[in-house]
Amino acid sequence: LCLYLDGWLNACVAIERTINVSKGVNFNQKVSRHTARWVIFILLIFIMGTIVHEPIHHELFEHITQRYNPMNISNNLTMNMTMKNEHNVLCVIRYSRSVQTYNTITLFIHLIVPFLVNLFSALFIIFGTARRRSTAQTNKKSFKEHVINQIREHKQLLISPFILLLLALPRLIMSLISGCVDPSENPWLYLCGYLISFTPPMLVFAVFVLPSELYRKIFNDSITRCRQHIHQ
Repeated sequence: LCLYLDGWLNACVAIERTINVSKGVNFNQKVSRHTARWVIFILLIFIMGTIVHEPIHHELFEHITQRYNPMNISNNLTMNMTMKNEHNVLCVIRYSRSVQTYNTITLFIHLIVPFLVNLFSALFIIFGTARRRSTAQTNKKSFKEHVINQIREHKQLLISPFILLLLALPRLIMSLISGCVDPSENPWLYLCGYLISFTPPMLVFAVFVLPSELYRKIFNDSITRCRQHIHQ
């Protein structure tokens, strides 16, 4: 729920950014804050409704395996083999074909739609701003030059969606793997693939701030002011 919500909130921020650029001085911040509260509530209901089938189809599967346990006897240096029962409990997801198809569709919706929203929002901001500046400054620069300048200025808007999608790919691949898989053979591989999915919420600074010259400048100015307050 939180992973999906993080992606959709990033998409909502991109939509708000696009509306802000399109409306300019007519953008109403009060209406935006009021709408944001409702959007968050609606997103929670929407996401929970699309993943409600997951906990319903979770089952506990318990099985017992017998293993030989070698025991070293120090008196005659012989090895005795004893039988040992191991109790294993696994969490198994059993989907029917229709539920599996529905699960795959919702998975792609939660990952691909926010990516497309972020991408098209960035393209709208870049080309829209370039078109307005080209119209206002007809004798100085061409539309192509304005587009190139806007790409340089807002390159973080194009980089961040691809980084977020790349970080979500391991979770997508693991969710689509069919058949029984024993994670104990390569535990670090599955653990890393699972934890990578949690990195986007922790990499907001690296994904959105570092690629932007404006955000980096504001961050450096904030650090400078904090240091001045500390020394005072």
